[in-house]
Amino acid sequence: MNGFRSGFACFVGRPNAGKSTLTNAIVGQKVAITSSRPQTTRTAVRGIVHRPDAQLVLVDTPGLHRPRTLLGERLNDLVTSTWAEVDVVAVCFPADQKPGPGDRFLVNELAKVRRTTKLAVATKSDLVSSDALAEHLVRIAELGRSTGTEWAEIVPVSAVSGDQVALLADLLVARLPEGPPLYPDGELTDSPEEVLVAELIREAALEGVRDELPHSIAVVVEEMGLRPDRPADKPLLDIHANLFVERSSQKGIVIGHQGSRLRAVGTAARKQIEAMLGTPVYLDLHVKIAKDWQRDPKQLRRLGF
Repeated sequence: MNGFRSGFACFVGRPNAGKSTLTNAIVGQKVAITSSRPQTTRTAVRGIVHRPDAQLVLVDTPGLHRPRTLLGERLNDLVTSTWAEVDVVAVCFPADQKPGPGDRFLVNELAKVRRTTKLAVATKSDLVSSDALAEHLVRIAELGRSTGTEWAEIVPVSAVSGDQVALLADLLVARLPEGPPLYPDGELTDSPEEVLVAELIREAALEGVRDELPHSIAVVVEEMGLRPDRPADKPLLDIHANLFVERSSQKGIVIGHQGSRLRAVGTAARKQIEAMLGTPVYLDLHVKIAKDWQRDPKQLRRLGF
């Protein structure tokens, strides 16, 4: 495999900078959950891109932010430890927003990681005019200069229109070390199925409650397995999952009037899970209270953080 490259890259950026959407666009399939709300991603999901000349493993990290809870601190630790382990870090700056204090904070933190190659990506380029995009690229270059960060490239992309996504993938691959593939052919992510299922349920649960409880939902898949009494050509996957919220008032919000909200969540999540796993699913959801779990180390452990 002469000249074959393989390695890890990660997208970083403040919350809602378009990192997960870009990961999905490059992998060509949904592996990271997306939501219009910030702080959707909580685990470093890896998407794997297989090419004749390379294998690019994308690590998706939570948005770096100034933490207000123990959960927030753990998420930030996850981000900074990931930066040190990957070959390339691509920082996302959404084109429809000027780089602000949050971006400067992030780039300053990243500047401490000396060995890693750094790219700047102007995401959501379809939302602005070409003049505004040109100004945005100048600001990104300036932010690099003022923080002592050397950008290997500054690339505008739109994950939605697909503009320059292939070019970005090429630029990331060009900066990987030469070496054999790290994962078997055809594998798109190394996250266990239970983790992906829990993330899809959480995405569906977050979609309808908008601003009411963005961070307060955790999902744990308690049981997952094929129903034993089914013929091989008509399998049914049973999934029993608990949604944890912090207070009883939140439980009411998630369940909805006469259970309508929870049923809608179940239907939306089930469709996504069936599409991902290619198997009919029976999904059983329950809402439970784990009081103030974001601040309690024992609860955080139990919920997988």
